[in-house]
Amino acid sequence: MDFLSIDFGAFIAKGGVLVIPILICSVLAFAIFLERLIYYARMKSRGTGLAQSVVRLLAQEKDEEALNTAAQSRSPMGRVLARAIDAKACDRETLETVIVNATEEEVKDLSTHIQTLATIGNIAPLLGLLGTVIGMIKAFMVIQEMGGKVNASVLAGGIWEAMLTTALGLAVALPTMVAHSYLIGRVDRYEARLQSGSVAFIKHIGQQHNRR
Repeated sequence: MDFLSIDFGAFIAKGGVLVIPILICSVLAFAIFLERLIYYARMKSRGTGLAQSVVRLLAQEKDEEALNTAAQSRSPMGRVLARAIDAKACDRETLETVIVNATEEEVKDLSTHIQTLATIGNIAPLLGLLGTVIGMIKAFMVIQEMGGKVNASVLAGGIWEAMLTTALGLAVALPTMVAHSYLIGRVDRYEARLQSGSVAFIKHIGQQHNRR
């Protein structure tokens, strides 16, 4: 059979009803991956060099301008620094608690929908396996109805149709899990940047307190 001449509409239709949720999973996974890529690209451009700018303004005792710069960036780093500036008059322990909580909230926001990708990656092959089991049950029911007098072509046709859902499930799961791992890596890098900016802020506040 020439692979390029396959009618993929009919090919997929032979997989049974479970092909539909598998295809829905693939569309949903692609949409989530694309949305997160666009979101991260916007956040990266907004937060570049922000921590250094805010610390520099604070060093010049321009607290109000520093707060406005952080707030107007509309970035995870900006929101963390804005909350840190509001709490900079507090003791060191309270300030660190505020920064940690703000960072955790931003990381949670950055991770939005990523767990859904992991779920899709887990259920897609299971849906495919379920489709295969259902297909095999139907094949053996046909064998029983025909009294065991089944030629090889009839049996082979039923089996490959049953296996089709497993192939589709794996085809969806593999790139989905790769996308999930990639996005997790992006979140980890953003978290590291937030922590780096927070350390720079805390270090500056500590130097100010020492001068006093």
